[in-house]
Amino acid sequence: MKEEAKSVTGIESVEDTVDEVFGAEYEHKPVPYEARRSTFSVTTVWIGFPMIITGAMTGSILVAGMGFARAVVAMVVGNLLMFGYVGALGLLGTKRGMNYPLLASIVFGRKGYVFSSALLSTLLLGWYAVQTGITGNLVASAYHLNYVLMTAVAGILYIGVTLVGVRGLHWIGIVSVPLFVILGVWVAADAAVHAGWGHVVAYNGATGVSSMSMGVGLTVVLTLFVDAGTVAADFNRWAKDTRSSLLATFSAFPFANLVAMLVGGVMTAALAKSNPQPFATDNMFGYMNDVGSVWLSILAFIFLYCNLGSVCSHCLYNSAIGWARIFGSHMRLLALLLGGLGILIAAGNVWAYFIQWLSLLGVLVPPIGAIILVDQYIGRRNSEIDADWRPTAFVAWAAGSAVALFVNFRAPDWSTALSAFVVAILVYGALSLVFAENIETA
Repeated sequence: MKEEAKSVTGIESVEDTVDEVFGAEYEHKPVPYEARRSTFSVTTVWIGFPMIITGAMTGSILVAGMGFARAVVAMVVGNLLMFGYVGALGLLGTKRGMNYPLLASIVFGRKGYVFSSALLSTLLLGWYAVQTGITGNLVASAYHLNYVLMTAVAGILYIGVTLVGVRGLHWIGIVSVPLFVILGVWVAADAAVHAGWGHVVAYNGATGVSSMSMGVGLTVVLTLFVDAGTVAADFNRWAKDTRSSLLATFSAFPFANLVAMLVGGVMTAALAKSNPQPFATDNMFGYMNDVGSVWLSILAFIFLYCNLGSVCSHCLYNSAIGWARIFGSHMRLLALLLGGLGILIAAGNVWAYFIQWLSLLGVLVPPIGAIILVDQYIGRRNSEIDADWRPTAFVAWAAGSAVALFVNFRAPDWSTALSAFVVAILVYGALSLVFAENIETA
């Protein structure tokens, strides 16, 4: 795999000029300490990622299926687990300055990493398409506008943010987060006051929605951001130290993600509809438009594009970093190409397959992070890229995913995500001991 991007068309010189303006993205090497960013900057990058309307929609799904009290337990436990998972993976990026593809090259091999990186980068591109499609659908439905046009406008704006790089993620977080906090808290509080907080807390779930077990609830919470969480090094490599890295992660999990889910959950419990439709009009965007205020409707329009623009640009950034490493190219060039592809996919209503995406992630992704954690914290600390392929990592990955599939079909009330994670840890740890792969004793 090429270490430096090469071009015969002049694209490279243009990209180098852009790098000089917006800063290098270090697709193929560690971020040097002098290029690291402040705690505030890395925190705004992370906090703006999960504090989104899609998180509120997920909270609505959980409360409708589990009831308010049980859903809150799933939200809190799931987000604390995410903090441990993402925080640990992020620290690896901070310590070594490496993005996910570079770390994966150590664990899966200089050639083997392509499989995990390509999977995650493809899933993240899918999320970019899903969120862009949701933007177009909500705007088109609320204001009777053309869906394809609104989707294209959203996608182009989100590509623009991504092209700025990590600085763009920083700035859209600064805009998006305050808007969500102000509007989200108002929506939840207004709905709860009208219904009564007692009714919200006592809400037992929607009558027209199938009940959801705690295991499934945890899987929904975990898999909402498990793909982005697994590539946490892409963001945390910019942190200067452990404290900055953990603070930035905490701002996302549990804080931002939990706030977003609670906003949707409180609203759903307060409205108490028999069959709520969070992906249609039964969400905070629809609630603001239903008030009938012109200024609030305009604010809702601006909020939606800014808010979903945050998660879309983050997903596209992660995807572009992964594919840029695979193709030996530049992040910004891949962001432009992948963003265009994502717009085309979004125009086909891919967002409608939201739950199917979560199920796929729950089976395939958690084992990847589990293997990296065992390898880099227990088995081979401070190891370097020393092999083309590392078969034990792939065996453990396959074992974790296979067990998750079994749980999904034979024990549906259990958590596929947690099952895959635990099995991958046990299998990889056992294989490392059996084959004595440079296990450190220090």
